[in-house]
Amino acid sequence: MDRSLSRWASDYVNLVLAVGRHDGDFVDAYYGPQAWKAVAEAGEPRPLAELRAEAQQLLEGVTTAPVLPDEALRREYLLGQLGAVAAHLARLDGQRFSFDDEAEALYQVRPPVTPEATFAAALARLEQLLDGSGSVQDRYQRLRERIIVPTLRVDVVFQAAIAEARDRTRKHATLPDSDHFRVEYVTGKSWSAYNWYQGGGHSVIQVNLDLPITIDRALDLAAHEGYPGHHVYNALLEQRFAKPSPQGRGWVEFTVYPLFSPQSLIAEGTANFGIEVAFPGEERLAFERDVLFPIAGLDPGEAERWARVQAELKVLAFADNEAARGYLDGHLDRAAAEAFLVRYSLRTEGQAAQRLRFIDTYRSYVINYNLGEQLVRAWVVGQGGTVAEPARRWAAFVELISSPRLPKGLGL
Repeated sequence: MDRSLSRWASDYVNLVLAVGRHDGDFVDAYYGPQAWKAVAEAGEPRPLAELRAEAQQLLEGVTTAPVLPDEALRREYLLGQLGAVAAHLARLDGQRFSFDDEAEALYQVRPPVTPEATFAAALARLEQLLDGSGSVQDRYQRLRERIIVPTLRVDVVFQAAIAEARDRTRKHATLPDSDHFRVEYVTGKSWSAYNWYQGGGHSVIQVNLDLPITIDRALDLAAHEGYPGHHVYNALLEQRFAKPSPQGRGWVEFTVYPLFSPQSLIAEGTANFGIEVAFPGEERLAFERDVLFPIAGLDPGEAERWARVQAELKVLAFADNEAARGYLDGHLDRAAAEAFLVRYSLRTEGQAAQRLRFIDTYRSYVINYNLGEQLVRAWVVGQGGTVAEPARRWAAFVELISSPRLPKGLGL
């Protein structure tokens, strides 16, 4: 069947919406034709077998569809996303995947194993950084308690972090005139924060107050969920690709975001690395110490030590992958997986239990935060975006978040 890529793209969007009837977490954002959404939501969900057959038909169609000279990345994007849709449908239909196989099928990367010795070495370095007596876990938690933002000051601290992150981002990325997001505070969620992109340059960012927010986490969330993270990523893709000409390309596939897809590794990886791009090294320390700590009513004298601790926590973040791998593959039971997280990620028992609830729902998605950040950093550096070249770093970063490039396209 000789059909254009755009016609297959329309079918892809409608397939993603149909899959969303079987998994409420699957469609992360949609701002395409409302008539398509109405059709997807009408009546009973379509059978999984039918959807799986359609996914394979679309993969074959996109593979052979005629493309314009500038549509090579578009085809690769659609093939990558459709491959993930097919894999997710197989999982919904009862097919069992190992942690590594699932991550590769959904996110185009096979996560490497991080040896426990790597975590042990980071904990040993923390032994030297943390004062007082007791275990590393106890000493870390005592320091952490000293930099938790009081609940009544969370919003003012968060708004200050957002304003600074927005100002820094706007110097390097052209955002739509309608650029805006609203912050809501919620409880009872398995995640710490979430960006719900609404289309038209608008987002709703929800922050989970069940989890105490440390001063650094306030800045992390402002940048990760907002600027230059998820909000900017979605806004730029919509502006450049989803909108019809002359503003954009009219590529309808960018009006839907299936969460369990390669796009998420780029989205989470750039959102995490974007924190460092917007607030490199000493600039972050200075902003937190001189602005956020005083606003929160906290002691700025804790800022430097906490920044050094955070560097080691970047290493320990990969403990999430190992806990998820062991737990989902059946090598660790729930108690053992939580104990692993307490030992190597320095979470409390309650925090470890909350993280495992996240893994119950999102499974191998955890790799997108730490491994995604690592891969995005390597690609940006490979484009000349080193710490010593901040302008080039921003340019490469913005290029990535406003392109249809998926993990396989990073060439790493």
